[in-house]
Amino acid sequence: MGSVESYLLEKHIVVVDDEAALRDLVASIFEQEGFTHVTTFASPLEALAYCRQAKANDRMVDLFVLDVMMPVLDGFALLGEIRAIQGFQRTPALFLTAKDEPSDRIDGLGRGADDYISKPFLPQELVLRMLAVLRRCYAWESPSIDLGFCKVDLDTAEVVRPDGTVMLTAKEHDILEVLAQNRGRIVTIDALSNACWGDSFGYENTLMAHVRRLREKIEEDPSSPTSLVTARGLGYKLNVRG
Repeated sequence: MGSVESYLLEKHIVVVDDEAALRDLVASIFEQEGFTHVTTFASPLEALAYCRQAKANDRMVDLFVLDVMMPVLDGFALLGEIRAIQGFQRTPALFLTAKDEPSDRIDGLGRGADDYISKPFLPQELVLRMLAVLRRCYAWESPSIDLGFCKVDLDTAEVVRPDGTVMLTAKEHDILEVLAQNRGRIVTIDALSNACWGDSFGYENTLMAHVRRLREKIEEDPSSPTSLVTARGLGYKLNVRG
């Protein structure tokens, strides 16, 4: 399946299916791809109890893979109960089901699922669609940023441009990391200064100087930036491709 980003391989996946063979197969597929934290449940009630205790035991979940047709609580009802728990309102979920009518798919997606895969399925399809959900839902965690003109790897502080690779300074890295975590949103000058220097008083000119040098590295035309843009009177915003 190719290389999976390391930050995704650390995600905690919970698989709930009352069929042992299928449950073990799904877990095995994920583990073969390099996922190290896969938890399985045969009972939806056990899975629900696990989620209710998760915060107290520091066991949060990053993705649910749920069978639909299960006793006591079907997958639809289980997801509804999970989403009612504090901290799980936005945790992505993927349904696996033998019910493959268009109306079933619409029903599943309408109940808050991020994807809906019909049984039987190919292992490659399951992995690709699971990765698509994770990448979409946790894009802000990715150390790789595509800015159109260049790509930035925050793990290595490298800016890969058409004319070669340049390195970020420590402070440029800090500024870009904060903006990347808030991609597409305005970060005020005070908030950015606080995040990078621990204080906002007296750092506006210093921040402007760092932003100017940062633009020289990441923009095709630093005098007319399209990625690191100024929100006049407020702060800065990072526009990321995709």
